[in-house]
Amino acid sequence: MLRVVVVAVVVIVAWLLLLKLFHQIKEARIDWTGIAAFIGFIALAFYLRHATGLG
Repeated sequence: MLRVVVVAVVVIVAWLLLLKLFHQIKEARIDWTGIAAFIGFIALAFYLRHATGLG
């Protein structure tokens, strides 16, 4: 049950972040450094999970 709640919260937060990103793209006020850092953090998390088996 706890997993379902956590997954639901993550999905909602991701949806809100996507809506915010699309809104910023329309206004052309994009912080590419922040977006690149976010994507890099996610990629690093997946790599470390694959390399170490933890997480």
